[in-house]
Amino acid sequence: MTRPSGAVAGEGVVQLAVENVGKSFGGVRAVEDVSCVAEKGKVLSIIGPNGAGKTSLLNMISGFYKPDHGRITLDGRDITSYAPNRVAALGIARTFQNIALFRGMTVLDNLMLGRHVRMRYGVLSAFLYWGRAQREEVEHRERVEDIIEFLKLQDLRKQPTGALAYGLQKRVELGRALALDPQVLLLDEPMGGMNQEEKEDMARYILDVSEERGTTIILIEHDMGVVMDISDRVVVLDRGRRIAEGTPDEVQRDPEVIKAYLGAQKAA
Repeated sequence: MTRPSGAVAGEGVVQLAVENVGKSFGGVRAVEDVSCVAEKGKVLSIIGPNGAGKTSLLNMISGFYKPDHGRITLDGRDITSYAPNRVAALGIARTFQNIALFRGMTVLDNLMLGRHVRMRYGVLSAFLYWGRAQREEVEHRERVEDIIEFLKLQDLRKQPTGALAYGLQKRVELGRALALDPQVLLLDEPMGGMNQEEKEDMARYILDVSEERGTTIILIEHDMGVVMDISDRVVVLDRGRRIAEGTPDEVQRDPEVIKAYLGAQKAA
């Protein structure tokens, strides 16, 4: 699951840029003047101790939070003030720490719901098989079947997601995000709670999404082995501030990063 040795980071086209963004909740500064860039088709990981501001940063990129200051751009377009649905329509998809699937619905139906942003005629009309909506529904079904095959979920398409093992539910959630045909995919701890085999499978899928589909990945993950294996660039946050950025090798040797993580271990 490791990146090929020939992969070069830091020389690509910037697709998403975060410029000096900040966010406070009451008197608590969750994110303080953080900047970073995600290059097209690359994996950018955001790491840091608990409470470092990682999820708050993802929430600002996806439109769930509005920054108090700074700006966020996608392909040069300022999306700082965009609502989540508008951000999604532009091609930024998101998974969450806690699984957010419809547990009573099948794998296929959950993935079809992930296509709703791309449906010109809406979910209701598409499922009623009227005219052009019928043809559109067939096209979206074909796209979803491609994702089911990619994630090796063929035998589970008719299964209720709530009946699946935890690791498979995480895979379905990844599939629902991919159903949006994202340019940028935000993954918030996609391997949390998984065993080692499930983590290795998920890491391979993330790399395939990046390398084969050219999707830009922004990843939050606590498993440092995984982060160092699959990332092109790593940003390190601590108490809302960016304390380091670079290749995995550079970040691992950074004194501030070592201090932040050793401090977190002592506190634990």
